[in-house]
Amino acid sequence: MQKYLIILAVTVISISASAQGIKFGPKLGANMGKIDGAGFDEKYSLGYHVGGFVQINLSKKWGIQPEVLWNQVSTDTVSGFKAIYQNLGSQANNFNDLKLNYLSIPILLNYSPSKIITFQAGPQFGILIDDGNTLVQNGGDAFKKGDLSLLGGVQLNLLKLRVYGRYVIGLNDINDVGNSEKWRNQGIQLGLGIAL
Repeated sequence: MQKYLIILAVTVISISASAQGIKFGPKLGANMGKIDGAGFDEKYSLGYHVGGFVQINLSKKWGIQPEVLWNQVSTDTVSGFKAIYQNLGSQANNFNDLKLNYLSIPILLNYSPSKIITFQAGPQFGILIDDGNTLVQNGGDAFKKGDLSLLGGVQLNLLKLRVYGRYVIGLNDINDVGNSEKWRNQGIQLGLGIAL
């Protein structure tokens, strides 16, 4: 993983040197997320994200946009959760309103057919933040530490204000319970950013 982050950093720095313009700034917004898998509620639950972005314009229409976000994914379980995951024992009773906190790093390809609109797509790498809390407090024992997602969306560029909407779909199984059920993050992000 460190090797890939080093390669990514060198690539971003190299591209930055030849880029036509660099903008950066803070961003925040709402997540409507869920975990797609047996035992989880199909409804989306409210979470949030906050962080920053760097917009690197490679030409008038193309660019890349790396970001660093604190991302909270919220979800609920259904009444049959304990029956499906019997190996969790009594801890399955505590799996109700789950909040998973990730340090997320999206790397987006930007395409801007005009100054006001930008289409975005790319991978998002997530690291589940676990500070040793119990299964219920942070989900560290039941969920894998890494999450790879794909996201796509559209951003409106209104002077310095960035208004965006994205769809996020998990590509890997985040279930670390040890049974055959697959869990994947899924969500919609809506937010605002300011280009400085």
